[in-house]
Amino acid sequence: MLHRTANYLLTNWDWILLTFFSGFFLYRLLAAFLPLRPGRGWRAALVILLGISAKMIIRLGDPNLLYTLVVFLPLLLATSQGDRVGRLAVAISFFCLIMPVNAALDTYYAPIMSYHGLGSVYVYTSEFIRPAVWGLLYLAVRKRLPQSPPRLSPRLWRLVLLLAAMPFSSLLAVVLLTVEGRVSSSAIHSLTMNLGVVVLPFVFLSALALLYAILVLEDHTRLEQADKLASLRESYYQGLRREERQVRTLRHDLRNHLTALRGLVELGENAKALQYIDHLADSPALQGRRRLCENDAANAVLSAKAESMGQTGLEPDFSASLPKELPLADTDLCALLGNALDNAAEAAEQAEDKAVILRCRAEKGMFMLRVENAYAGERSPVLSTTKADKASHGFGLAGMREIADRLGGSLEVRAAAGRFQLVVCLPLNPSPE
Repeated sequence: MLHRTANYLLTNWDWILLTFFSGFFLYRLLAAFLPLRPGRGWRAALVILLGISAKMIIRLGDPNLLYTLVVFLPLLLATSQGDRVGRLAVAISFFCLIMPVNAALDTYYAPIMSYHGLGSVYVYTSEFIRPAVWGLLYLAVRKRLPQSPPRLSPRLWRLVLLLAAMPFSSLLAVVLLTVEGRVSSSAIHSLTMNLGVVVLPFVFLSALALLYAILVLEDHTRLEQADKLASLRESYYQGLRREERQVRTLRHDLRNHLTALRGLVELGENAKALQYIDHLADSPALQGRRRLCENDAANAVLSAKAESMGQTGLEPDFSASLPKELPLADTDLCALLGNALDNAAEAAEQAEDKAVILRCRAEKGMFMLRVENAYAGERSPVLSTTKADKASHGFGLAGMREIADRLGGSLEVRAAAGRFQLVVCLPLNPSPE
């Protein structure tokens, strides 16, 4: 009796250990694509969820897949954070990655082993095959995995979700449309088994391709953001060089200006002398470019936007107090400032009040941004874009909200009495894992 009890416990400990390995490797893969909730409890729950999901018995014609789905998706969404559409797209992709492996083992490998009288061998070998598959997959791709979860725009996440629907629909079709009790024809059963041989590998490889596509899109997005930041910085430094040339020209001509002024004074032409002085005072070389804050990235954006607003007749009223170093990625900082000011400028151009007010500061562990402007008409500019190319615009606010959600902050918009106000608050802590 004692020997039988020991064997039972050993078997159960083996089951627990192998389940943990499956869950651990899948967790390491998932953590590279999905921002997870902080806390050991959430992560332990996720490892358990993934481990048990990797051991679920899934057969063609068995509704167990549906039961697993209604538990897998809600729990995976509950243990993660960030963009809802992005989380759903990644969750569906991983579901399509895990379930074909289970279905292949339970639908094809198990009957083959049973047919040869090796049913007990199947029970043990399948327990080792599952963690081996996920362990080998993780080892094969770990060098390509990102250090932090991908950050895509809401529009790109919707595209990924749409693409994920294709393998997901194929998986549901081949497993659920032949649920026992609905069909009894051996010919249909044989056709289903043949379809499974094609569809299950397709779903698995499609899920892998989709995860790779997410990484490619993230690389493209990061390069695009870096290019925008570089463009703003180049515009800022070009302005500095232009002012430097103007100062050198003014210095070169200063003796001539002084001579002209002396002549006007000696001739008693005081009014003309004052007019000449006013003309010199209005020279761009003497206006200079005011440094708006210590942070180079923010200063480049604010300076470039202030200059472009001035050229279109707007009145930029910017006040920023940001340190040279911020625990906030330059791309996120510039996306927040740039999109907020672009939206404000677009609305203010149509209004009588041309002022665009920006207040930004970092203090007491918080980054705070407020942008205010007037808008014309009854409809708030937050609801739509007035630009002709609506397919390429109108996503600035959604992108800003994604940044605020991802960094654990808040974004609020208020529109009333012809005034629009946007307020962003972010904790200045290290970026979430």
